[in-house]
Amino acid sequence: MADKKLKVTLVKSPIGAVPKNKATVEAMGLRKLHKTVELPDNEATRGMIRKVQHLVKVEEV
Repeated sequence: MADKKLKVTLVKSPIGAVPKNKATVEAMGLRKLHKTVELPDNEATRGMIRKVQHLVKVEEV
């Protein structure tokens, strides 16, 4: 489980989103639309994804 990763892609713009959600997207390293980052599969990352699930697409790697 230690090297499990999640591919997170920004699919909807956070421009009109709640400021807290904008900050979460930025903290995950997603700066532009359709960009993908690989994040560790842990509870902190899953919590962030849960908060902005309407803005991102997630795949397990």
